[in-house]
Amino acid sequence: MTERFKKFTILHSNDIHGDFLAEAKGAEGHLIGGLSLLSGYLNKVRSEEKNTLFVISGDMLQGSIIDSEYKGISTIEVMNYLAPDVVTLGNHELDYGFPHLLVLEKLANFPIVNANLYIKKYNKRLMNPYVILNVDGFDIMFIGIITQEALKSLKLDTSIGTFVSLEDAATEVGKICNAYKNEDIDLTVLLTHIGFEEDKKLAAMLDPEWGVDMIIGGHSHTILEQPAQINDILIAQAGVGTDQIGRFDITVDDDTNSIVEWKWQLLTVDSKLAEPDTKIEELIATFKDAVDRKYNRLVSRLTRQLTHPRRDQETELGNLIADIFGQIDTCDVAIVGSGSIRGTQLGPVVTLGNLKEVFPYDSPLYKVKVTGTHLTKIFTHIMRPENRMPGKSSTCFQVNKNIQAIYNESEQRLESLSVHEKPVQKDHQYTICLQEYYCKNSERTLGVMPEEFTKLGAPKVITTSAQDVIEEFFTSNQLINSHIEGRLIYK
Repeated sequence: MTERFKKFTILHSNDIHGDFLAEAKGAEGHLIGGLSLLSGYLNKVRSEEKNTLFVISGDMLQGSIIDSEYKGISTIEVMNYLAPDVVTLGNHELDYGFPHLLVLEKLANFPIVNANLYIKKYNKRLMNPYVILNVDGFDIMFIGIITQEALKSLKLDTSIGTFVSLEDAATEVGKICNAYKNEDIDLTVLLTHIGFEEDKKLAAMLDPEWGVDMIIGGHSHTILEQPAQINDILIAQAGVGTDQIGRFDITVDDDTNSIVEWKWQLLTVDSKLAEPDTKIEELIATFKDAVDRKYNRLVSRLTRQLTHPRRDQETELGNLIADIFGQIDTCDVAIVGSGSIRGTQLGPVVTLGNLKEVFPYDSPLYKVKVTGTHLTKIFTHIMRPENRMPGKSSTCFQVNKNIQAIYNESEQRLESLSVHEKPVQKDHQYTICLQEYYCKNSERTLGVMPEEFTKLGAPKVITTSAQDVIEEFFTSNQLINSHIEGRLIYK
């Protein structure tokens, strides 16, 4: 006979982004993060607590040179070692393409759940929408959800669609919960990758009769003091990378299928938390050694270290990369997504590996011709205050040296915009160099409709590899420097 009350420990990570290795941080320089220490803690808790579950809320992939070199296969192999009980998709799981995602899913020894990604033509779900795990006699259902944020990546593959709104996602959750009430589910957990603010909105939309108990999320990289609690649903996530891990200790009532006691902690992953797992270090070393041999080649020197401390402001490194792109095909304007620059610093010695880590996204670059009216509209959109709020779904940019834009924050308007030191003329034509992602998602990221964006002609591919352009520039130039020059000014 099943006990009425049962205790469970749910450990959760999100947005690991290929963060395999520990780093020395803090005044004492002690090691924090890395999968060796994370695995050590998982081993410790699994040995101490009878009913332990480990879940990951999306974005296992992308962000490290090891992940990029092996196109996620290395990450899946390492995740197989960690043995999560269930994982949901994040937007970066699709970075290597839809067909490759299906290969990665086949390699995974753990279930990957997502309820609302569909192959449009056949109205078939891309993944299993849920999994029910029986743990010590209790049935726990995990449902995966991703919404409009993921669609940014998916627009590069027209064969896949999604229920993009929170309302539709909530309806999908209801369908699944209603269909499996007869299974006597003791605990229902949504694994989401939509951001903390969206998680709270989603929780408010869910019918209490559906029995959702928890939302464990990702995407916004939110660090919490304690979970939110909305509509009697606990909502948590665990920052970004492997520097921390979330831990729920809960007691579930079998009669009411509800959580009656809970405690949550966000724990720093360091040597105080657990002993490192040397076996996973050996596995990671097999990938790292091969990557190091290929990528430790010196390609250039900078005159000094260049930094990229924040996405929402002009940076030295951002200016340099925008200038490199701006030289291709003599474009008037080059805009580079700040978020695609993954490192916070580069140099003064630069290896090929350093370049790949700082700019891991190897997509085509496009040239688009627009009028001065549309160029002004773009800068008004990307410089507006709500696009630069921490924790929000913002898309910030770095621009090349031909540009100076002045935005009046108190009046929320673009005061001036000049190209080549001349004010932008409404009817004049300008060429923009930009990454494929922003070219194909112009409405959301740049504030211009696709038909406006292509009014003067279809976008033209000027290189199939942004990484090749960067590597060639660094190989051909030495003692490179870059400064913050006031290209984007906020008054």
